[in-house]
Amino acid sequence: MSHSFFVETTIFTETYQIMNFWDFITQPWPWYVAGPIIGLIVPLLLITGNKTFGISSSLRHVCAACFPANIPFFTYNWRREAWNLFFAGGVLLGGAIAATWLSNAQPVVVNQQLVNDLQHYGVHNYSSMTPVDLFNWPSLLTVRGFILIVVGGFLVGFGTRYAGGCTSGHAIMGLSNLQWPSLVATCCFMIGGFITANLILPIVLHL
Repeated sequence: MSHSFFVETTIFTETYQIMNFWDFITQPWPWYVAGPIIGLIVPLLLITGNKTFGISSSLRHVCAACFPANIPFFTYNWRREAWNLFFAGGVLLGGAIAATWLSNAQPVVVNQQLVNDLQHYGVHNYSSMTPVDLFNWPSLLTVRGFILIVVGGFLVGFGTRYAGGCTSGHAIMGLSNLQWPSLVATCCFMIGGFITANLILPIVLHL
């Protein structure tokens, strides 16, 4: 076996492995890969410094750091939670990297029955993670778009504050710590999602 053949074979193998890895990383990861990775964040944070996993609290820290005011809710030593800001920044940076260099040009795969149902509401574009036909700037000037984007966003923020945490804080961190309030909050998240998807959303989409 010549040296050139060995080199060519090695290059071909490495190229094939890189292509396989690139195909894997640009595709949505299955639940049995992404799920354990997210779940392992909980013990990692607890072991490294008894820290709790959550995203919604980052907004409070940002407000306390950037908009100091005589408001009791924002009057605390936010610097002790500065790690949370780096964590949230890493989430934003990772999302930007994925959207810029690791994006998949293929349309989002949606169940055919759901595609047929959404066609009745004028939803045909699945090129983005959210339906472009529903979530766009011109939609803000319509009743349907205002409810979905503005009212929906307000309810998410209000519910997160009222529940004392978001889905990551309760459903991932709280349930891992066997906290009863997190179980109640997670059950309410699921019930609210079922009611909204099956009863409220069809009414809004008809507007």
